[in-house]
Amino acid sequence: MKKTIDHIGVAVRNLEDTIQFYTDVLGAKLIDRYRSDAKGVESEIAIMEVDEARTELLAPTNNVTSPIARFIKQKGKGVHHIAYRVDNLDRALEELEQKGIRTLPDSLRINKHGRRLIYLNPADTEGTIIEYCDYPNEK
Repeated sequence: MKKTIDHIGVAVRNLEDTIQFYTDVLGAKLIDRYRSDAKGVESEIAIMEVDEARTELLAPTNNVTSPIARFIKQKGKGVHHIAYRVDNLDRALEELEQKGIRTLPDSLRINKHGRRLIYLNPADTEGTIIEYCDYPNEK
């Protein structure tokens, strides 16, 4: 199955300062900014675009339960995950299962932009957080 990079997720402590860096230094355009208080997300997200390449800036909104807060506490700010777009998430999940790669089932969701996503278990990806996603409403 074809996979392309959809976006890179970056954990940040200060969303305002990071947006300013991306716009002033990288020439990025702010595509969207929103807050998600969903369990297991609890973050404010800014979608930045540089020459059609997207980066999601992720700032924790709850320093106790946010996975972004835990990530920053354990590893510091920086690249949090790499998201790969697949043609069909259901089929991609079947392929992962056949290869013995686990996912984090609680992470399966559809975000406000209609992106259906799930995270692969980092224990099976050499520690890298990898997201698989598709956009079923675009078909």
